[in-house]
Amino acid sequence: MAFLRNCWYVAAWSREVGRWLTARTILEEKVVLYRTEGDEVVAFLDVCPHRLLPLSKGRLKGDSIECGYHGVTFGCDGKCERIPGQSNIPPSAEVAKKYPVAERMGMVWIWMGAPELADENDIFDLTQYHNPEWSVAHGDALEYKCNYLLLADNLCDPAHVTFVHQTTLGSEAGEDVPVETVKEGNTIITYRWIIDAPPIPIFQKFGNFKGNVDRWHYYNWHAPNIAIIDFGSADTGTGAPEGNRNDCIHIYACHFMTPVDETTTIDYWMHVKNFKPQDPTLDEQISDQFRIAFAEDKEILDACQEEESRGYEWQPLRLAIDKGSNRMRHLIKQLLAEESESTSGQG
Repeated sequence: MAFLRNCWYVAAWSREVGRWLTARTILEEKVVLYRTEGDEVVAFLDVCPHRLLPLSKGRLKGDSIECGYHGVTFGCDGKCERIPGQSNIPPSAEVAKKYPVAERMGMVWIWMGAPELADENDIFDLTQYHNPEWSVAHGDALEYKCNYLLLADNLCDPAHVTFVHQTTLGSEAGEDVPVETVKEGNTIITYRWIIDAPPIPIFQKFGNFKGNVDRWHYYNWHAPNIAIIDFGSADTGTGAPEGNRNDCIHIYACHFMTPVDETTTIDYWMHVKNFKPQDPTLDEQISDQFRIAFAEDKEILDACQEEESRGYEWQPLRLAIDKGSNRMRHLIKQLLAEESESTSGQG
């Protein structure tokens, strides 16, 4: 399967990369990551160029990796520093690939494409993440046994919330509310408002609402692998639909999707909220609600992938609620074609 390569993907939480060797598979490539003594993250293709043992099965010595098979040692620049039993080091003795990496928002980002095109200014950033009046709760790395586009479908789809997440994020009030979608550059925004309805379970639990609310869902999908779900509620009649959100509960649920291979995706997720920013216990309670919801997504998407892999001859039914997903997939095809053309031109 073709993946977009000239873009940034999350390789790991920053907390997962330290003075040890961490193995990952990203876009079907084996990667090894570690931190230098100066706290810089290094990422190599996880293959020793001698007998092809994964370097992650070796050991870290200072800022260098010693292969676990014959002790061939590579510095953090990827070049061979030592070959036991011989003093001559061939110029070609180096790791096949070193990846550009950077750290942002508590995550290690990796560039899987042409290294000369990597620009750290292109890494996604959420303004509210840095605002002390908002709290940040880094979540988990949830493995889906499905193609990343199936997960992207889900994250361009406010309509599923009503039926999949009835105990956390949805309610029957949204069953017949249509969704709208717009495209802004390489971002697809799918949204809807549910006016004058009871708060959803998560806001019933944490919002202290006394009556009905006006609730919004804005699913912002940034090609090819990031979805930021902007959702919240305000008391009905306080002007939220007109832009007055001064007195509301507001959450950004952030998803950073990293394809492992054609049928496996890792979702690095977190949430950023505007209420009780100094309450880590509340942050964890809300994260637990998201864990319930995302486990429900996983059960459905893993099952969808299993059926999709059967290769039915008939085409799936398309509905009005699929507008965001359809535009997302069209954009991915366009970007893949552009990247392929650009790569061919360089050749």
